[in-house]
Amino acid sequence: MRWLLLGSVMLCAISLGCGDVSTSNRRRMVEAHRRPDLVQADQVEVATNTESYDHLTDNSFLSVRQQPLSTFSIDVDTASYANVRRFLTGGQLPPADAVRIEELVNYFPYDYPQPKADEPFSVTVDVADCPWKSGHRLARIGLKGREIEHDKRPVSNLVFLIDVSGSMQDANKLPLVKQGLKLLVERLTENDRVAIAVYAGASGLVLDSTTADQKDKILTAIDRLQSGGSTNGAAGIELAFSVAKDHFVNGGTNRVILCTDGDFNVGITSQGQLISLIQERAKSGIFLSVLGFGMGNYKDSTLEKLADKGNGNYGYIDSIQEARKVFVEQMYATLITIAKDVKIQIEFNPHRIASYRLIGYENRILASKDFHDDQKDAGEIGSGHTVTALYELVPAGMNSDAETGRVDSLKYQQKETVVVDLPSGSSDLFTLKLRSKKPESDVSTLQEVVVGDRNAIAPSTDFVFATAVASFGMLLRDSPHKGKSSFGMVLELAESSKGTDHGSYRSEFIKLVHRARELMPLQTARK
Repeated sequence: MRWLLLGSVMLCAISLGCGDVSTSNRRRMVEAHRRPDLVQADQVEVATNTESYDHLTDNSFLSVRQQPLSTFSIDVDTASYANVRRFLTGGQLPPADAVRIEELVNYFPYDYPQPKADEPFSVTVDVADCPWKSGHRLARIGLKGREIEHDKRPVSNLVFLIDVSGSMQDANKLPLVKQGLKLLVERLTENDRVAIAVYAGASGLVLDSTTADQKDKILTAIDRLQSGGSTNGAAGIELAFSVAKDHFVNGGTNRVILCTDGDFNVGITSQGQLISLIQERAKSGIFLSVLGFGMGNYKDSTLEKLADKGNGNYGYIDSIQEARKVFVEQMYATLITIAKDVKIQIEFNPHRIASYRLIGYENRILASKDFHDDQKDAGEIGSGHTVTALYELVPAGMNSDAETGRVDSLKYQQKETVVVDLPSGSSDLFTLKLRSKKPESDVSTLQEVVVGDRNAIAPSTDFVFATAVASFGMLLRDSPHKGKSSFGMVLELAESSKGTDHGSYRSEFIKLVHRARELMPLQTARK
């Protein structure tokens, strides 16, 4: 009889997801981690897992003297939160690279003010104490996209591009896609149009562009979808954009909605080629939104890039409840873009801030010069969308090598002296600049906000909840900057800031925190 010491190996398998592992086998895997001496090698059957996530390294603290500018693209994607929820409810901890903190924070709506009539979004900035690091401060930047009134919603020209390959046959894939799309169709009017394109080994048009007053025809076409074959995603994308172009609506919403697990294995399969294809098609004014489904072979890294370069949003649908959130509750945010290529640049005042760290947005960082480059792609905001970004700030006088990184003095040149033209005792902490374009424009406009001590507040309910979510993300990622974050602290913050909790999303978050604490090693859970 052969015996295996499976402790660390099994923990890795559990953390990375095990596809369609049976309940009994999952139980054995957990037992293997607890008592590796009692498990035989042939007792555990582990399904192959080919999920892929881009590697993320947490943003470090940067010295204001050395790098006074911080520039990044906004992000309204929420896929990471729903995907993390899928792992936790399935009894597994998510891989660290599946946890994008900004997407966890932005999953929740926040009560930011409506923008002025002539602006696409409002800007809110406030500063409060950092709960996980004494002496540090948190700056919160909040954007709120203009809400479009129901009777002013632009006409929609939609193409549903659906992966019907063999990998989509599971209940949480194509069947869930069909349920979700039906919810959206029911919300469309006679002025909207819908086409349905599919792809597997080859692509095809299941339903040519049809006015949404013919709901029975559209719903019947959705019902008839079946999975089978390999996955030629590039051919399907080409077809979908071609159909959308044929029925292009000037001044309307022209969008392809891709539903897939991302497992492209025929035709163009490299991320680079797919991204180039999407970028080229997006220039025509037809945007691409991407909705991911399923587990086991899920290609998160590919789908996120396609949505980013297609000027659309990226979501993950793990349940009919999430489908209802995306297609019904946030329908306008999903379909209607009110600003594109939105960039943020902050200049910190070295007299007030020694160092700073952007929490999350690791794959959205831009070079300083990209801020003024209108050719540089950035994120989009949909109608009613809220976007939140958090900076952890180290006040002047608290600087340390551990937080900013020690740099030796230069031997062959002297560092230029930067003259800061500020009045003595200025209360400015930083200046916030934003650039954005109207959906139909290629030229950006600039907004600027000066942030000082007047922005320091007793944190609002929304502020506290956002910090709870960010702290939770750092724990899941085991971030080196998590400070004194603990599940107990996260729960205390979240429970005190649950508020009215429309949709019960914050209550669900609290349950997920409890679940994560149960799944963490015992010594971590007791902290």
